[in-house]
This record gives sequence, C-alpha cells and structure tokens, in this order.
Amino acid sequence: MNSSSAQRLARVLITTVSVAYSLIGLIYFTSGPRNGFVASAAVIGVVVTHYLNMRAGLRGERPPLFPLTLVLQAVATYAPDYLLPSGWSAVSAPMLAGTLLVFLPLRWSGPLVAAMTLWEGGTILSVSANPVVALFYGLSVATTGAMIYAMVRFVGVTVDLEQARAELAEAAVLKERLRISRDLHDGLGRSLTAIALKGDLAGRLMDRDPAAARGEVGELVQVAREAAQDVRQVARGYRELSLVSEVDRGVALLESSGVGCQAHLVDAVLPRQSEAALAWGVREAVTNVLRHSRATTCTISTSLREGRLRLEVVNDGVLDLGGDDPDGRSPHGGGGGLTGLAERAAQAGGTATAAATGTGGFRLTMEVPA
Repeated sequence: MNSSSAQRLARVLITTVSVAYSLIGLIYFTSGPRNGFVASAAVIGVVVTHYLNMRAGLRGERPPLFPLTLVLQAVATYAPDYLLPSGWSAVSAPMLAGTLLVFLPLRWSGPLVAAMTLWEGGTILSVSANPVVALFYGLSVATTGAMIYAMVRFVGVTVDLEQARAELAEAAVLKERLRISRDLHDGLGRSLTAIALKGDLAGRLMDRDPAAARGEVGELVQVAREAAQDVRQVARGYRELSLVSEVDRGVALLESSGVGCQAHLVDAVLPRQSEAALAWGVREAVTNVLRHSRATTCTISTSLREGRLRLEVVNDGVLDLGGDDPDGRSPHGGGGGLTGLAERAAQAGGTATAAATGTGGFRLTMEVPA
C-alpha cells in the first residue's frame, strides 16, 4: 500500500468514526429546542476542530494554530456537559483522545486519556446506573483514541517506507552507474589511449618505414577490437545475459526496495538470442518498476506454448514514464527503453508489448521462439 492509499483509508476510517459519534450525540441531545441548538453548536465545534487537527496529523504536521485548536476541541468536548444533560462528552471525548495521542508525547497523553476514560465511565454510571453501559462508553474513549493514533502513525510509517524504497532504488541505479563509469575508465580509457598512440606512431612511420607503419596499424586494429570487447563486457556486467540470473537479481532488488515479488519460471532451454531478449526485458521491467511507479507487488512469470516462450512482468503501480506513451516512445520522437525491447524481441523473432492493466497496474509481455 502506498502513502496515497494509506491516507485515503485513514481519512475514511477517522471520518466515519467522527461522524458516527457526532450523529449519536446530535440525535440523543436534541430532545428540546434549547438542547438542540446547544448540541448542534457543540457538534460543529467538535467536528471542525477535530478535522483541522486530523488533517494536519495525517500530513505529519501540526495545525497552524496549535495548541489553540487542541484547546478549542477540549472546550467543545467538555463545556456542553454543563449545558446539556449529563453524558455529552462521552460521545465527543473519543475524538479528543485521538487528538491528544497524536499531538502530545505519550508520557502526557497517556495519563490524560486514562483520566478521560475513568471520568466518562463514572459519568455514565451516575446517569444510567448500568455498569455495562458505563464500561462501554469509558473504554470507547481509550479504544477509539488508540485507533485514531494507530491510523495516523500507519500513514506516517507508509510515507517513510515509500521514501526509503525510492532511496534504495536510487542507490541501486547510482551503484550501477558507478560500476560502468569505473569499468569504462579502467578498460576503455586505456584502450583508447593505446589506439591514439599507435595511430600517431603509424602516421609518423608511414613515409620512412611503411612496413613498421603497417605493423602499428595492425596492432591498432587489435586494440580497437579489444576495446569493443571491453564495452560489451561492461554492458553485460562481465557475463552472458541469463534469464534466470536476471530474474534472481530483479527479485532481490525489488524486495530490498520494499516491493513484494514472486517469480514463476518454466524449465526451458532457449536459443541464446531469445534468452538475451527476455533477460533484457526483465531488467528493463524491474528498472521501470523501481524508478517510474509506486508499485507494492510484482510478478515475473513465463509460460511455454506452441514453441514460443511468453514472459509477463506485472506490477500493481501504473508507470509514470515522464511523458512517454505506453509503448515507451517519447513524444519528441526519441527512443525509449520499451521501444528498445520491442526491437530486441523482433531481432529474436518475437514481440514485446506494454500496457496498463484494468486493475490499475502495468504489464510487460514478451514472446520469443523457444
């Protein structure tokens, strides 16, 4: 669950509880004209101050006029007890308990909520003389306050986890960039220096010693081939691309970033070009999930049918490709990662498609000859 979903859930639950308590009080205490006016004013005061406090709490902030809003909510909770029949605060105190737990340190809010619980239980007992009813209303203060506090903390923890996941994904990308930079500097830089030196030497020897110049040119060609091999090794991470290894790396990276991932692969031996295309597909899909979505779950699966292997990577977060359309093409005409996958799949005799799912997620599909 991402932070937006957590906030929506918390708002719905807290609003439902607040409205339910307010309606109970409004219906119960409107037996006469005077009681109806006072009860209505009390409900407005409690709801407005509670809304301001909870709105700020769900954003991880304090209300702009804090602690005035906390004091006003306490006044709206307990002042009507002296103007209405006893028991009004029993329906508004649970909301105040949540506000106290959210905004005050537990060493202060805990004793205050305990005192409120005892007060409401005693007040209801003096009115109804029914210990079960008194116990219910007394405990509702502590339990409802704890629920509100838990929902606000749940939103805060979700935001922290989302930020941590983004930082982990950024760190993984940075680590890969540093590896490529280091390897290019150590390998390709040396080769390019040798090419420049041998080319310069061959140019100086061309007129006075053509045989030696041809030898230098031959060595230059060999160094250039080695440089090309270095580039290929850097791109491949010093190994041939393997579908299984890419899936293992992808699952580990996603789970370390907070995305639950499951892999279901069929046992099949693929042509090298087909396996490389699928491995690139897994790598691109995992990168997109980490960098361009707020996914919480991802599934990587393969299936074999009629001589073709089908790869599906499905996540529950719609990709935001920064203006790219779903097939990965840039609106400015440039290529994208998904376009490159389609080209790799075509070279292997297969296809690649990517689109949003009907449930708000994203699916990458590739098919290649098996």
